[in-house]
Amino acid sequence: MARNSAADHGPPHREAHCEDCSLSPICLPMAVSDADLHRLESIIERGRPLQRGEHVFRSGTPFESIYAVRSGALKTYRLTPEGDEQIMGFHLPGEMFGLGGLGGEIHPNATVALETSTVCEVPFERIGGLAIEIPGLQRHLFKIMSREISEDEQLLVLLSKRSAEERIAALLLGLAARFRRRNLSATRFRLPMSRGDIGNYLGLVVETVSRVFTRLQAQGLIEVEGKEVSILDPVALSAVAGIQVEGD
Repeated sequence: MARNSAADHGPPHREAHCEDCSLSPICLPMAVSDADLHRLESIIERGRPLQRGEHVFRSGTPFESIYAVRSGALKTYRLTPEGDEQIMGFHLPGEMFGLGGLGGEIHPNATVALETSTVCEVPFERIGGLAIEIPGLQRHLFKIMSREISEDEQLLVLLSKRSAEERIAALLLGLAARFRRRNLSATRFRLPMSRGDIGNYLGLVVETVSRVFTRLQAQGLIEVEGKEVSILDPVALSAVAGIQVEGD
């Protein structure tokens, strides 16, 4: 299958710099020297914005790079033997993806833009060499990989929950924690994915997703306006999800 990555969408946009990016504390290890930051920047490729529905890579694409979301949102999915799409995860600004290809020579899944998005592409062979030379970079990469494994485990937990309310409440709280990590509001945020995508990810039909949102809103736990969600009662919502909510 032909390669279809962010690097193929025109020449790199070098005018954007890591030091000017508000997401650098999430993407980069702490206490990177100016010289090391310049070395990191020299291998990062930034293509033109991806439009909704454009792929960063598809299943079977040779694994050559890992990626970080600079703006927008993306989803990773795989195709079932029947040819149906199964969403494996969503990626928000400051988060990395494409690590699933580390175990082999190809990407086992595909990643596509949910809305207009920009990504930073980091050739894996080059960052592997720098990780040996730059203190903290290798540890930071391990931390990112650990977080991805943790998110896979969280998906299994979500799918094992008995009720649709538990699954959706847990998803909302998980998204809230991810927005908090970016120093954004954890109680009011926009969902970049559709109700259908949420249902696909959680193993629910879209009608059930809509009904649960309506019920949670009627109970005074959330407020929904289109894709805008406000969590009105995090403690009660965490009780529905069966998890411990983090404080703001």
